[in-house]
Amino acid sequence: MSVEVGRSGLRRGLARYFDLARWDTDLPTELRAGLTTFMVMAYIIFVNPIVLGFVGVPGLEGRGLPFGPTLSVTCLTAGLLTIAMGLTSNYPFALAPGMGLNAVVAFELVASRGLTWPQAMTVIFVEGLVITLLVLTRFREAVLDAVPLGLKRAIGVGIGLFIAFIGFFTSG
Repeated sequence: MSVEVGRSGLRRGLARYFDLARWDTDLPTELRAGLTTFMVMAYIIFVNPIVLGFVGVPGLEGRGLPFGPTLSVTCLTAGLLTIAMGLTSNYPFALAPGMGLNAVVAFELVASRGLTWPQAMTVIFVEGLVITLLVLTRFREAVLDAVPLGLKRAIGVGIGLFIAFIGFFTSG
């Protein structure tokens, strides 16, 4: 009996914390939505270590990050950031490493420009600080508003084509 009361209390507590009634939803629906989102994003768990490890890229063997630790960090990062997003913002947004930026880091900074992984990660850290500063000063919004819609779409297409190119290149 106490287990049922505990479960019922937990469900009520979660429903109250996330204000599910306001969004006209319930816990089972949200759990299904979360599982669906995970299934859609699960490819990142394996693709991120493949890209960062230069798996199957001739001439770059041994220059990439190790598969196992990269897979673990990808999972840990996605899990912690998604939980933090849900708990702090009450929005159902899943967060994970992006497939565009990891390809740029691996193939442009490390493979093409010859940076070491610590140097490439320093570039990413500094970029993160700059983006944070732009967000806090609201300058980021002004920049994004100044970019024409056609160019925004072209950038998205370009990133997609870059990732496709890497996929074709590494598949032989």
